Amino acid sequence: METKDFEATDENMQAVNDFIHSQLPEDCSFGILNKIDLAVEEIYINIAHYAYAPKVGMVQIDCGLENGEQLMVVFKDSGKPFNPLAHDDPDISLSAEEREIGGLGIFLTKQFMDSVKYEYIDGKNILSFKKKLSE
Repeated sequence: METKDFEATDENMQAVNDFIHSQLPEDCSFGILNKIDLAVEEIYINIAHYAYAPKVGMVQIDCGLENGEQLMVVFKDSGKPFNPLAHDDPDISLSAEEREIGGLGIFLTKQFMDSVKYEYIDGKNILSFKKKLSE
């Protein structure tokens, strides 16, 4: 797995995507790439907006392929402890106007990824996901 540190700001979103994409095979399907991009953006932007607010901190991202067929991405930050998986999923049977704000991005991440895991270890939020690269 490759590791890279980023200042957790909106401006680094493209650099984060570039790093993740650099770990994927060239023949990765557009559909799978879109699902990975959604998950990466959801997790990274939540860290950028909330982990250190109102200050800015760092996020470490580990990324690589397992057995050449499954992407694993791990986000680590030293911000406020927060487990996004502990919250109830939004009621998607309601219209957008009727639903409470928040939670849809992590819900979609859980739907699109093969596994999503959160741990808080040694003062760090650690959120990881895995995604098979074949459908």
